Amino acid sequence: MSFSTIANGAALSASLIMAIGAQNTFVLRQGLTKQHVFLTALICSLCDLVLMSIGVAGMGHALNTMPDLQRWMAVFGTVFVLWYGFNAFKKALHPDVLGEDHRERAFGTPSKVIMAGLAFSLLNPHALLDTVVLVGSIGAQQAPAERPFFVIGAVGFSFIWFFSLAYGSSKLSHLFNKPLAWRILDILIGLMMMVIAYSLIKMTRFF
Repeated sequence: MSFSTIANGAALSASLIMAIGAQNTFVLRQGLTKQHVFLTALICSLCDLVLMSIGVAGMGHALNTMPDLQRWMAVFGTVFVLWYGFNAFKKALHPDVLGEDHRERAFGTPSKVIMAGLAFSLLNPHALLDTVVLVGSIGAQQAPAERPFFVIGAVGFSFIWFFSLAYGSSKLSHLFNKPLAWRILDILIGLMMMVIAYSLIKMTRFF
């Protein structure tokens, strides 16, 4: 086992996944509302496992040579992120305290959590480019015998990050007992989604 290769994979994953984005805000909200915390972290982690694995297996290089596909991925991602952002602004207009209508502020059923987790992972071009293209391309450059260890490191950090974020945020739920806290969070999430949507629109090159 090559510890250095595992460490390199983990370091690359850390540099990408810790940036605040749509996927992380989804996990954060589920944790704060304590809605299916384990399932939320598991779905996002498993998606990273699949995406990073197929990236290292060669899909990353293939995707990097298909700009039209990347462009349409950005289009669908823009629509999804805008929808999520506008919903955050809508919730900011009607904040509630945790413990009353908090389930409405998150995805409250297992099926909705699974679908949302898949959407935030698979309809998010930034996440796809990070996992499939970037991690995949760098992982594919490793010696064949070292690639599995690179994936283990990258995926391992994803699991650590998502479970830490989900359960860590659940410990902070007491800070959201006032409507103002939710209003501030939702406004920040909405603004963040608008910035992400703008960056995705630039990726489409349609405008």
